Amino acid sequence: MIAMTTLELAQETGGLGTSGVRDWILNNIIPLLLLVVALLLLWLGGGKGDNAGVMRRLGGVIVALAIIGLAVTTDAGKNIGTWIAGLFTG
Repeated sequence: MIAMTTLELAQETGGLGTSGVRDWILNNIIPLLLLVVALLLLWLGGGKGDNAGVMRRLGGVIVALAIIGLAVTTDAGKNIGTWIAGLFTG
């Protein structure tokens, strides 16, 4: 068999892209981060009986999840990034 170079393999499969990396992050990193945040919230606030503090932090986590969901499911993330970059470039 003839060994294929990376460029030949990419041309044969339809090109290079980041969809594999994006899918891996969405399927692996995001759930792991959610688990870590949940455990930290329970450990830091639940053990002390600070239920109000846990709920306050949970509100911030929900806002962050909404932003992540908006960014990965629509093109709004790209548009918002372009708008923010436009604030600094004038």
